[in-house]
Amino acid sequence: ANVNTQAADLATPLLIASQEGHRACVDFLLDHGADPNTACSHDWPQLPIHAAAEFGHIGILRRLIAVTDRVCDRGDGMVSPLYVAVHSHQSQSVDLLLREGYSPDAQDCTHILGIRSPLSFALCCTSNKTHSESVRLLVAAGASLSEEDWIYALATDKTDLLKLILEHRWIPRPDALTRGCSVSRHRGKSVLTLQEVRELLCVALNQVHFAACWLPLLLQAGLEPPLLLQPHMLEQADSEVLNYLLEFVNWSTLSPSLKLVLDRRRAEKTWEPHFDSVPRLSHICRLQVRSALGPDRLMRTDVVQQLPVPSPLHDFLRFRDIPAASYTHSPPSPLSDRIQRYRNTHQHRHVL
Repeated sequence: ANVNTQAADLATPLLIASQEGHRACVDFLLDHGADPNTACSHDWPQLPIHAAAEFGHIGILRRLIAVTDRVCDRGDGMVSPLYVAVHSHQSQSVDLLLREGYSPDAQDCTHILGIRSPLSFALCCTSNKTHSESVRLLVAAGASLSEEDWIYALATDKTDLLKLILEHRWIPRPDALTRGCSVSRHRGKSVLTLQEVRELLCVALNQVHFAACWLPLLLQAGLEPPLLLQPHMLEQADSEVLNYLLEFVNWSTLSPSLKLVLDRRRAEKTWEPHFDSVPRLSHICRLQVRSALGPDRLMRTDVVQQLPVPSPLHDFLRFRDIPAASYTHSPPSPLSDRIQRYRNTHQHRHVL
């Protein structure tokens, strides 16, 4: 018999055995020359590895990973098995594929499946729930973050996804980004690329409504506060959010245009500053320390403990004495509605 015979829908015996979880049959077919790289669908190049990943047959998936051509991982016109594993919520399949070297970004399958990346697909599948295990695995593996991915993290009063991202991704200093010399990993974490930081800022400045939720996390993760000192931010931010942001800079040296915005808000009584017009010397000193060390090192490492300063100053130098604003708005609309509204109304705000 022809071990690679195909049915009318192009299914092969190896595809069906992989789909049904018959490990002995899969081994027997492979030992007799079954081709694991034969496309088994008219719609897209489905392979036996996709069936094993979709149904969570881990032993079979491990065997097929060893014999399947890796062109399916990132090749144009192909579909990574990560997509079907995410679609069927098979986190074990996702985990195995990533550990075996499959790219968390895969290929852009917009023209084949209408899906940009495995992470975008995983976020879409869990838009109204706590992020799935697949999301955690993909973020931990360094999946690239698009503008739409940042919407799921910033256009919400829930911070679990943003916290997850910041656990595994490092925000570099702007000078490292603009010099183009940033490394791909820093202290064991993937470094955000220039494009990822640009899109993060674009979404953040269009989601000022939720700034009380995302602003403290981003600043404590080492984002440079001047990147957010834009007219739109100062005009739209709540009073407490604006105070929190300004506490991370020397507000007396703002540009005339930004000072004009603040003066107008103070006159309109939409902003009540919690500090004097002239910063204290202690605040100027800690800004100098932050600039010298870099906010990424200062906020996310134990470098402060190594400085020759009294221990009571450690929290002050890391800006932990500043109370974060609380989110006080009414419950947000469904995330799908917010994403659609963002697509329809957002403006690209070029910062870097």
